[in-house]
Amino acid sequence: TFPQIRVEYPLVEELKVPVGSTLSDIEVRVLDFERQWWRFAGAKDLAIKEHFQMSTTRYYALLNCLIDRNDALEAAPLLIARLRRLRDARIARRFTSN
Repeated sequence: TFPQIRVEYPLVEELKVPVGSTLSDIEVRVLDFERQWWRFAGAKDLAIKEHFQMSTTRYYALLNCLIDRNDALEAAPLLIARLRRLRDARIARRFTSN
C-alpha cells in the first residue's frame, strides 16, 4: 500500500456571514460544506448524509433555494456565483440536448 499524503488547500473564499443575516445555522453550514466538500473522503452524497443527517434530495432543494438568495450571495459571493453558473449551464444543456 502507498502512504497517505494529506495536502491542505487554502480556501479561496472565507465565508463571511454579515451581522443580522437571515441565513439560518443549517444554511450557513450548507454554504460552508459546498465550499469544501471535496476535502471529505468518499462520495458527496455520503458526506451530505453524514454531516447533515438529511437526504441528498432535501439538501439540494435547500442549496438551490440558497443560490437565489441575496444574503447567501453577500456571505459567499464567489461560491454563489460559481453555483449559479453551474446550474445555468446544466439548464442550458437540458434545453439544447433535445
